[in-house]
Amino acid sequence: MSFKQVDVSAKPISFRKATAVGFIRLKPETIGIIKRGKVEKGDPLSLARLTGVLSAKQTPNIVVLCHPLRIDSAAVDARLTKDGIEVTATVAAHERTGVEMEALTAVSVALLNVWDVTKQYEKDADGQYPSTSIEYIKVTQKVKR
Repeated sequence: MSFKQVDVSAKPISFRKATAVGFIRLKPETIGIIKRGKVEKGDPLSLARLTGVLSAKQTPNIVVLCHPLRIDSAAVDARLTKDGIEVTATVAAHERTGVEMEALTAVSVALLNVWDVTKQYEKDADGQYPSTSIEYIKVTQKVKR
């Protein structure tokens, strides 16, 4: 089996925008620690925003068949809910191909970073994560003009 990057050279440049969302479910105790600003590794919401933007720009290095794009903007928001943290990423570019993978990568990596900084609070007595889960990563909007 062979793999190849799709040839988009004949496609016109157009405005592309995509928004993705995802969620990490956390224990109530962990949410309390976040609210009190007591996460030892630092604020997971700020970290999610920063790592989301950085990872959107690194998508072709992570998703190997993606085209490297000149991203015009990448915005990531992270908000604490009663059950965890929801991350939303919106990426825009004037390109020949869409930016869905960049938005999805931003959300995914942001959530992984949240897991990393909260894992010490999420473990049970056996070192497992029975209630922690990354859920419903999906594209919620795609624009092409």
